[in-house]
Amino acid sequence: MAFSISSPSFQNGKDIPKKFTCDGDDVSPALSWMDPPQGSKSFALIADDPDAPRGTWTHWVLFDLPSTTSNLPEAMPKVGELPDGGFQGVNDFPKIGYGGPCPPPGKPHRYFFNLYALDNKLNLKAGASKREVEQAMQNHILGKAEIMGKYSR
Repeated sequence: MAFSISSPSFQNGKDIPKKFTCDGDDVSPALSWMDPPQGSKSFALIADDPDAPRGTWTHWVLFDLPSTTSNLPEAMPKVGELPDGGFQGVNDFPKIGYGGPCPPPGKPHRYFFNLYALDNKLNLKAGASKREVEQAMQNHILGKAEIMGKYSR
């Protein structure tokens, strides 16, 4: 098996339920993954919308998730430091934690949840930006898994 990510909240390529958007409860979807590359020391997750009117919009940044982690529950708390030792960064809303899909009316937008298996911890502070996480991950990515959902208003 290859490194993969899935969600009981939505199917890859299908619609994200309203509950996980700004039109609903705006809670994060549950995610789970399997078969990370050997030597993985931590995980980072970046969720963003490349179809946003002003360019890619970041909805969620997590990093330094322990290598023993294999899932994220629904409705993750919107706090910088997670109980398991991982951290959440700031999204483009700009708030810490998950900010659900909230596109302008029109065609569906795509929301990519990219999970990275890393050979180290990033050692950034809670509230780090997507850019800071991406820079810290350079040359440390062992594998990447992706799931995409759609939403329109």
